Amino acid sequence: MAKRRSVVDKRAAFRALHGSGCFVLPNAWDRGSARYLAHLGFVALASTSSGLAWSRGRADGEVGRDEVLAHLRDLVDATDLPVNADFEDGYAETADQVGANVRLAVETGVAGLSIEDATGDPAEPLHPVTSAVERVRAAREAIDVTGADVVLVARSEGFIAGRPDLDETVRRLRAYADAGADCLYAPGIVTRDEITTVVEAVAPKPVNLLVGGASDLTVAQIAALGVRRISVGGALARAAWAGFEQAARPLADAGLFDGLAGAANGGELNTLFGGRGD
Repeated sequence: MAKRRSVVDKRAAFRALHGSGCFVLPNAWDRGSARYLAHLGFVALASTSSGLAWSRGRADGEVGRDEVLAHLRDLVDATDLPVNADFEDGYAETADQVGANVRLAVETGVAGLSIEDATGDPAEPLHPVTSAVERVRAAREAIDVTGADVVLVARSEGFIAGRPDLDETVRRLRAYADAGADCLYAPGIVTRDEITTVVEAVAPKPVNLLVGGASDLTVAQIAALGVRRISVGGALARAAWAGFEQAARPLADAGLFDGLAGAANGGELNTLFGGRGD
């Protein structure tokens, strides 16, 4: 068996991916999905808070910090690929708590992690800019204290939290970049103009684009807009759940087994997952 890459090597490889070009960062929700994505040839992976939650019969946002940390360790161990953690809001109320939790996330071996500015409160969906910046700065300082080369991603959630204001999103992303974020991310932007505006606003820092469903844009076209990395959030998990539903519902509703016709080959899965290989 080939020697596995060290955490240091995976982090260096992940950092290098942000230097030029564009790469797809698919989101895995468990060890099996991580290993399957690695098998397909992707160069890095990300976690997904929603995919993890659904796999445990919960809603997005209902999985606590310690369970997430254990999940991240499992993903990091599953393959030789770098893993970027969807670390939500840092699982913390204050900037100091964000810093403490980020240090714990770094200890899992992740190569990158994201901190978002959403509050979860529909009345006030985003943290005030000042406190949001403090939270990003605390995450930056926490990473730096460890000496680990972990990519810090700052997310501004306005477009998916009920405040789709491009000017405000740009102001926030620029402030997060100044606070030490390595990569900027505004989930919910979809048009060419929105994407280009964000890319140009935070240049030369790289931008992550979320493509959460069918899109008129290809990876090549997104790359041409200057995006450095593309993630899909919980979309792969939702696609897997759709396949499960399409197989199970006819059985429950009509006693039909038709939905099992397209099932993956068990022998091929056993071959893929057999042993410790990645």
